[in-house]
Amino acid sequence: MKSNRRKAAIAATLTVLALGGTLAAGSPASAATPTRYNGACGSGYDVIRATPIHSSQSAIPATTFVTYNSSAGKVCAVTVRTNPGPRVFMEVTLDTWPYSSGQAKDSGSYSSYAGPVYKDVPDDGQCLTWSGSIDLYFNSDNGNCT
Repeated sequence: MKSNRRKAAIAATLTVLALGGTLAAGSPASAATPTRYNGACGSGYDVIRATPIHSSQSAIPATTFVTYNSSAGKVCAVTVRTNPGPRVFMEVTLDTWPYSSGQAKDSGSYSSYAGPVYKDVPDDGQCLTWSGSIDLYFNSDNGNCT
């Protein structure tokens, strides 16, 4: 019974975040998040967070998107380049905190995006953590705690 309530609470929280993230990701590009989500996580995944990677105060060469699929009970992350071009080092990670069953990570030389990487919805008392990098620039964030 408690497990069903927990799953319902997680689904409700992530749905609210997904709706907010979908609105932000679907809006016109701005200085805060000029990159648009590219759908790399697959069908049914909605953006719940977007973390820009800054190379200066105004330039954002990439953004790491965290998405959620309520039917699959999974979260996904992808780092998307603002302007695809020649291959550069890119990375995306997705994990849980304060304990982890293992980090999901993709890194390499890419022209448009790194990822996608997937994890199950966090357990009670856990938060998601994610990070992305492009070339020398890095940013990380956490949230969506249960």
